[in-house]
Amino acid sequence: MKTSSFIKTGTGFIVLFLIVIQFFDTDKNIAAVPSENAIEKHYVVPGHVQRSLKMSCYDCHSNTTSYPWYNNIQSVKWWLADHVNSGKRHFNFDEFNSYSKEKKLKKLDEVAETIREGEMPLTSYTVVHQNAKLSDIQKSEIEQWVKEVKKQIE
Repeated sequence: MKTSSFIKTGTGFIVLFLIVIQFFDTDKNIAAVPSENAIEKHYVVPGHVQRSLKMSCYDCHSNTTSYPWYNNIQSVKWWLADHVNSGKRHFNFDEFNSYSKEKKLKKLDEVAETIREGEMPLTSYTVVHQNAKLSDIQKSEIEQWVKEVKKQIE
């Protein structure tokens, strides 16, 4: 009998905890206005490359995220906010022109390498966002674009 009472009490606390955390919100990554430092405002980004980047990279690496329905559920919301903030710290397409020349070149190399090696977009992202998977052609197009932008910077 004590075991079932303990289980009921524990379950009650867990349910109460899950309800209470729903009231703790996170800041959404949705820019009010486009950044003047956005990469496409300073370098040519062909339409097909821009579409691939927006579909596969921008949710975590820009100032505007398209949030899925499950972002309304805590603790998923906290996890997504942390993930997006981490992605933006590593590289942000909307702040690209604020980087130093050296940092721009390094970050572009990282973009090409992580896409070529299949490290980006993350598997945890593409499992839910199947359309974010990059084809070999898209990877090649992005890599070629990176080379062109690097020439402009150098």
